[in-house]
Amino acid sequence: MVMLGQLFIISAPSGAGKTSLIKALRAQMPDLGLSVSHTTRPMRPGEVDGQHYHFVSASQFEALILEGAFVEHARVFDHYYGTSRAAVEQVLAQGRDLILEIDWQGAAQVRALFPAVRSIFILPPSLEALAERLAARAQDDAEVIARRLAEANREMQEYPQYDYLIINDDFSHALSQLRSIFESERLRTPRQAEIEHLRLENLAIAPKKP
Repeated sequence: MVMLGQLFIISAPSGAGKTSLIKALRAQMPDLGLSVSHTTRPMRPGEVDGQHYHFVSASQFEALILEGAFVEHARVFDHYYGTSRAAVEQVLAQGRDLILEIDWQGAAQVRALFPAVRSIFILPPSLEALAERLAARAQDDAEVIARRLAEANREMQEYPQYDYLIINDDFSHALSQLRSIFESERLRTPRQAEIEHLRLENLAIAPKKP
């Protein structure tokens, strides 16, 4: 299957603002696709099945693993998370750019399948700010927050594996930086040549032979 769109990975520790940044970015760039992951964790208040996640049982998830249905999957905080291979290939084949909002474990799996993927890591300005954000969400008790902070310490060590790094200190600035990555990737010569081939032909510009 020919992939015409660009695949992006965005990773961050819980509470770094990744989901809010992606939501704001897609409001500015509505043509961006966002993969809806499968998960075995319980649905939270306000979440909608098929919109926020595809909520499935552990046995259903394990059956999908055996079928090879995921481009990546991982077990995080006692629950499975995974990204559908069919959904990713369908969006890219349509020529749309697609965001995978996944952790560093999943990112490594996706890089092995899609070498041309672009990856972005988002960091909080400090551990103190991260702890404050997690507490302000009022979704988890103190024990869970402590676990998330410990895991965040582990996750943040992985940022050198990513193509781009954003520190979410000021939301507007971080959003501007994130959008600039997507805009610049769309202006890469091979992508532009594919999109603008008719205009290039009208300009009588032929690619030089090696």
